[in-house]
Amino acid sequence: MAETNALPLVELAEQFAKLPGIGMKTAQRLAYFVMGMTENEAKAFADAIIKAHKTVHCCKVCQNLTDKDICPVCSDDMRDHSTICVVETPKDVAAFERTREYKGVYHVLHGLISPIDNVTPDKLKIKELLERVNNTEISEVIMATNPTVEGEATAMYISRLLKPLGIKVTRLAFGLPIGGILEYADEVTLYKALENRNEI
Repeated sequence: MAETNALPLVELAEQFAKLPGIGMKTAQRLAYFVMGMTENEAKAFADAIIKAHKTVHCCKVCQNLTDKDICPVCSDDMRDHSTICVVETPKDVAAFERTREYKGVYHVLHGLISPIDNVTPDKLKIKELLERVNNTEISEVIMATNPTVEGEATAMYISRLLKPLGIKVTRLAFGLPIGGILEYADEVTLYKALENRNEI
């Protein structure tokens, strides 16, 4: 922002610019928008961020974000707990839930294996997945990582760990474009990818 702007306004824009997909021009617009809020609105906005940061944590079972010990999906007895859909981020769980077709449960890795970015398997929630598989009756694990180099590498790595345990491991069918992101896929594409998954 220009040097003529107040320093707190510049700092606010810089914080917005740290968000994914937010460039400096958009960050400046957001900063000016916040300045147009009433004091109560600004406080409610700040309080919502702090409250979410303090109360939202990983589900003890699937590692999805929740404000309870166990998330609503894991605590739902109507779900098929013998089928686990493994995804990269909590946003991917939301994408699958929008299809209203998947009846199993999830496991969130919180990233993908990427040696270039210094993301090794021990930095993901893979150990928790293996513990889950060892302690529960699991018939199928669906690898629903993004169809990218990192997504494929992660799916293959986990598949190699699960195969000796006699677990059926499947991969989403490529109704999803290579290099695509699950979060932006429409419901029909996701449903077809899920329906046509293949064993790996």
